[in-house]
Amino acid sequence: MRKLLAFLPLLAIGAAPPAYRYQLDSSRSAIDAKVTVLGFAKKSAQFPRMSGGIVLSPGQLGAINLEVAVDARALSARDRMVGEQLKGPEFLDVVHHPTVSFSGQRMTMTGPTTATVAGLLTARGTTRPAVLQVSFATPPSEVTGRDPVQIVARTTVDRRQFGMNGYSMVVGKEVTITINARMVPN
Repeated sequence: MRKLLAFLPLLAIGAAPPAYRYQLDSSRSAIDAKVTVLGFAKKSAQFPRMSGGIVLSPGQLGAINLEVAVDARALSARDRMVGEQLKGPEFLDVVHHPTVSFSGQRMTMTGPTTATVAGLLTARGTTRPAVLQVSFATPPSEVTGRDPVQIVARTTVDRRQFGMNGYSMVVGKEVTITINARMVPN
């Protein structure tokens, strides 16, 4: 009996921490992309159709699995003509590349509710490394798998690295992408 009792703490130490799965609540999430035009004006586009999820383990926050896929064909902009240009061959080329996606594999906490998530961004058929600056509404170390997780994530990319070279004298090269996501237990 003593040997059994001495063995039990070793089981607890060797046990993997729980991992909680969450699904993106697309009806309460938004993705926005902004670019500078003519050096001072900001233009933005929204991506209303998205899917994805996150797997978090409070005991191993570095081991994250974050997936977000966006239907680029559903892109909208205040100016209809701008929206159509962004969908066209000079930018997203949605006829040939209808999806933009991010896959995050490693998270580094920078504060109780802030982190960077390193992963891969794919747009227009090109995949490049990208880092998201993420803010959680509540500390990810406290997730229980029962309550929704709210995050805001931002990154800035050079659109030219993804083959989006249109209107280079007018449209800035840097695109700032913001994800406001509500994730619900899955």
